[in-house]
Parts: sequence; C-alpha cells; structure tokens
Amino acid sequence: MIQAVGDNLGELPELGLVDAGYRSEDNLKKAPIEVIVALGREGKEHAEIDAQQYPQTAAMATKLKTERGRAAYRKRKWIAEPPNGWIKNVLGFRQFSMRGLHRVGAEWKLVCMALDLRRMAVLGAG
Repeated sequence: MIQAVGDNLGELPELGLVDAGYRSEDNLKKAPIEVIVALGREGKEHAEIDAQQYPQTAAMATKLKTERGRAAYRKRKWIAEPPNGWIKNVLGFRQFSMRGLHRVGAEWKLVCMALDLRRMAVLGAG
C-alpha cells in the first residue's frame, strides 16, 4: 500500500499512519518509511506485549506512548476517519451491491463522487 502511494505521488511519504488491520511483525519490519500503527482501539487497555516474540509490535507500543507518537496518530482521526463516517452515516452506504474487484472499485468511485457532489452543493449554497 505504501509503495502504491509512492507510485501515485512520485515519492514516498515521510510518515504513514496505519490502521490496526495492517499490524503484523512482517509489515512493521518491511515498511519502507516510518509508520505509526494502531495496536487496537485507542483508549482501551491492551495486554502486555511479549517483546521476545513480537519485537516490532513492542517497539510500536513504546513509540505510541511517546508524545510524538500520540500526536502523529491523533492526526489519523481527522484525516482519514471523517470521510468514512460521512459515507456510512450521511449517505447510508454500508455494503457493496456489486461483486468483483473491478465492479466494487467502480461502485466505490460512484459513492465518493456522490459524497463530493453533496459537499460541493452544501459548500456552494453558503
């Protein structure tokens, strides 16, 4: 995913703010840039991480306890989460109707376009 961003932008970003779904020892080890990965739901207590078995995850837990790590990960809330919330709650889109990656991609583009048009209409009306 990080490489796809680099390919689209022509350069890699300096920092990646990553959802817990991407957390794995392999992903943390092979990331070509600095990443900050969620270890689960923010504010919830997590079990102690075995640093011998999961060294990358333990290092991420330490990084998330620093002020810099917390500040960086907080940005994810207001960068990535609002559009997903709008799509689910404002448009009511909760599942795809189509099957197959190509069709789902087309359906997603329509959903994003609908959201953009709705926001443009609201912003232009003021």
